[in-house]
Formats: sequence, structure tokens, C-alpha cells
Amino acid sequence: MSTADPYADYQHADFAFTELTDLADRRLGGAVIAANDELFAERENLLLPGPAEFRPHTFGNKGQVMDGWETRRRRGGEDGSPYPTADDHDWALIRLGVPGVVHGVIVDTAHFRGNYPPEIGIEAVELPGTPGPAELAEADWRPLVPRSPVRGHAANGFATADRSRVTHLRLKQYPDGGIARLRVYGEARPDLAWLAALGTFDLAALENGGSIEDASDRFYSPPANLIMPGKSQVMGDGWENRRRRDQGHDWVRLRLAGRGEIRAVEIDTANYVGNAAGWATLYGRDGEGDWFELTPRTRLQPDAVHRLLVGEPRPATTVRLDVFPDGGIARLRLHGSLTPTADAVPPKA
Repeated sequence: MSTADPYADYQHADFAFTELTDLADRRLGGAVIAANDELFAERENLLLPGPAEFRPHTFGNKGQVMDGWETRRRRGGEDGSPYPTADDHDWALIRLGVPGVVHGVIVDTAHFRGNYPPEIGIEAVELPGTPGPAELAEADWRPLVPRSPVRGHAANGFATADRSRVTHLRLKQYPDGGIARLRVYGEARPDLAWLAALGTFDLAALENGGSIEDASDRFYSPPANLIMPGKSQVMGDGWENRRRRDQGHDWVRLRLAGRGEIRAVEIDTANYVGNAAGWATLYGRDGEGDWFELTPRTRLQPDAVHRLLVGEPRPATTVRLDVFPDGGIARLRLHGSLTPTADAVPPKA
């Protein structure tokens, strides 16, 4: 097996929208529910967490096993031509894990060098419930990313201008080929009526529409891990900052799913044994008002769940977790309920 770096010539550019939530993340419930062709590589690979892998000389009965979605080579139509027509394309239907407003997408063709599609296009739609492929085939799709050229073995980024709420995407590749990963970055727009009916739920959770606004440090792992579903499995599943060499402290600021009242807080330091945060304080803010304390500075234990009650719940749209002086936290859960004015939380520009 070759020891060469498979990403040595990988083409990547930074896009500001990648700081937002990946609305199609498989861990949030995103899924590729149908594709017209997946002969060489399965459609589900499009949404796998982490970068695509490549193992040279790993062949199955259909050829090199690729970590992505790859279709067969298209041939001519009924006229007998050996070439595909200009409009021939393959497609995949994606259900977002969290409905929302898309700010940008990454179409990643990592390791597809001679078999990537020359062009792609993406369409979007908002539909209620859980429609299947048949219902989506009849949907009124609108353009999200126009038909555009892409490069092979590259992270192809496309900023979007449409700020309508989206539940499903249709990814098209012209005329055929392979795509390793699809990332859909934006702001979650959950069904607030559904969340209100639940009563008490986690107001910070990504799957419910919570999001990270900013953080003091992202050195070891992203702060969005704090509000991912499920328990942290390893140290890298949480938020860990670098070691401070000054007298300051680290912090993370979160936008709640909607305007709500937090009644109970969980701070989990699972898997952080020698590098957990030492203390933590939680603050809230309603709109552009002043910050107020939700829980006082609390001593944290390593690899443990800390359950704290909020003495006097107050409406909040944003929270800030301060950790002293630094260290890792695996999960933050903010249990509460929406206020009657939850829909008044303004979207980002």
C-alpha cells in the first residue's frame, strides 16, 4: 500500500459559511433517501461524518472501492449516439437532519480525480412531514446552486442567496461521476409548534435548532460538539481549548432554539480526565439585553455529569458558558420550554 499522503494535492478553500451548522449531518438525522444510480459507490457515503478515505488497490467486483457516491458512465440515448446529451444527469435526494436556511454548500470530490462530474446543480424544497421519493418527485423544486463547474479532488464551495426555509435537497451531477461528501451549512429553522408541544426539551441542542454563535477558542475541537446528539464517546467528541498561559478564561456563546426559559442544566465532562474545565458559570441574555447569571460558578469534576437547577428561570434567547481557566467539556444540555413569543427570535443577516 502506498504511503503517499492521499491529500497532498487536495484543493481546498476557506468559506465563512462553514462555521454554521451542517444541516445535513447524518448525526442530526440527515439522510440520502434515494438516487437514480449508485453502481460503484453507495449514496449514503455523501453524508458520512469526517473526510473521505482512500485505500489504494482496494477492488471489488465493480472496480476500486470509493468512499463517496459514484454512478456508472452514461452512454448515448435512443438516437444511437455514444455520448450523453447536454442535460443528462444523475441525482440524489437528501433529507436535511434539521430544516433550515442554507447559507452555503461544499461539494467535495476528494479522491475523485478522473471520475468526478464536470458540473453539479442543487435544488431545494420545503415540504411538511416525512415525504418519500414519490412525493418529492412531484415537488415544486427551486434552484439553490445553479448548474456550476466543479474540480476533481477538491472542496468545491458555493455560497447561496436564497434565504427560504428548506427541508430537502436534490443534488444533480452532469452527466455522471463521483462525489465524496456533501455539506450543507446554514441556520436551523425547527418546527416551533412541535417543540412547544413537547413542553420541556433541550433548548441548546443542534437537532432542536440551537447553534453556536462564537467561542474564545477552537484549537482542539469545535464548540458545536457541545450540542451534538447523544453521549460523547471519545475526548475528541467534545469542545476542548488550548492551555491558557494568562489570567483569562474561555467561553462559548450559544443561540437557543427559540426564546425560552431554562430550568435545568447538564454540564458533562465525559472522557476529559486530566484536562476537564475546572469551573463553569452559565449566563443568559434576552435579545440585546444585559447578561444575567443562570448558574453560579461551579466546581467541575473530570469525566462526570453535573446537574444544576436554575433558581429563578428567566426568558433568554442566548446563553454564554464561561469555563475557568480552560479545558474540555463534552456536552451542554439546557432543559426548558419555549415562551409564547419564541417565534420572535430574529434570524441572522
